[in-house]
Amino acid sequence: MFKIAENIYWTGYIDWNLRNFHGYSTPSGSSYNAYFILDEQPTLIDTVKHYGYDEMLSRVKEIIDPSKIKYIISNHTEMDHSGSIGKILKFCPNAQIVCSAKGQEGLKRHFKENWNFKVVNSGDTLNIGKRSLKFFLMPMVHWPDSMATYSENDSILFPNDAFGQHVASCERFAEEFGVDVVIKEATKYYANIVMPYGGQVIKALEALKNIKIDMICPSHGLIWRRKEDLEKIVALYKKWANYESDKSVIIVYDTMWHSTEKMAQVLYELIDKENIAVKLYNLQNTHISDIIAEIICAKVVMAGSPILNNKILPNMGAFLTYLKGLKPKNRYGFTFGSYGWAKAGFKELEDSLKEAGMELLGEGRYVNYVPEGTELDNLKDVVAKVKNIMAT
Repeated sequence: MFKIAENIYWTGYIDWNLRNFHGYSTPSGSSYNAYFILDEQPTLIDTVKHYGYDEMLSRVKEIIDPSKIKYIISNHTEMDHSGSIGKILKFCPNAQIVCSAKGQEGLKRHFKENWNFKVVNSGDTLNIGKRSLKFFLMPMVHWPDSMATYSENDSILFPNDAFGQHVASCERFAEEFGVDVVIKEATKYYANIVMPYGGQVIKALEALKNIKIDMICPSHGLIWRRKEDLEKIVALYKKWANYESDKSVIIVYDTMWHSTEKMAQVLYELIDKENIAVKLYNLQNTHISDIIAEIICAKVVMAGSPILNNKILPNMGAFLTYLKGLKPKNRYGFTFGSYGWAKAGFKELEDSLKEAGMELLGEGRYVNYVPEGTELDNLKDVVAKVKNIMAT
């Protein structure tokens, strides 16, 4: 266990070996953060993924006999947080499971158990002795059941997946690990998990704006506690939730015989000469979740692919499927690529960017086989459009 405040402890599990979280690359691993409040009514806030149970239990046992637990708060049903509820209940079978109404539905569907539930709504409070815990429902941040728990006496927010990051670390606080790195991981986390739910995030931030927060304890990664770091991560969530972007361009492509790659490289060089921030990604070398972490900040997204069997390449198809689900609003898109004898497959490229919520910068540029000088020079007018957008 690790003490984070008076009578409040981190009792989670560090997953050093996690490298993939349902399609999201996690090269730094992750943590499943559970928290224990020692009070007259001992309370466990969230649990851990099933294989981290023994480690969580050992941490709880350092604080108290687990049979004395009175409440287990389930802020979110997903099994990386609820996966050990059934196991810990073997020690404290009479403990109440505190959750939202949707949380109760989800837990019953997941575990097929009729536990002793206590359903709460936004604004409800739970007295556990010296402390009063307040609950805020946050539906679709990022599941219908999601909610946050707030300890009024300690000014600590336990928001489950909100403000989290996939990082495995022996440090518990963001400033100990390195705030810049934690911000980068929090950006990737939001982009890949929370981005489709900007409207719901705004509502959640609005509900939380009038409470005093001295610490944010998410269920993945590092804890935020310094005033400047708390202000920064909340400001970033507001920016992302409003789908604001920086004046930058992301070029993502796949290639067969380097023709599409040549077009991508020319676009990159032309944009760079205009002193516009631009990054270039080959889908063969970069994981799609890392590209999404850049797109969250980009104003323009350029996607290029050659044609194979009248379709775009599979890597690009997978990327676009992922992108459409995340729906990064208020962006501009542009498509390009090389083809052999038919251009029909490029419609999929164009339609996918539009379905993702992007406005296309006119017609895409498609070159037969190998691009030549004049065809590459014709990309300059596309860059002129980008420059005009950045000027607004």
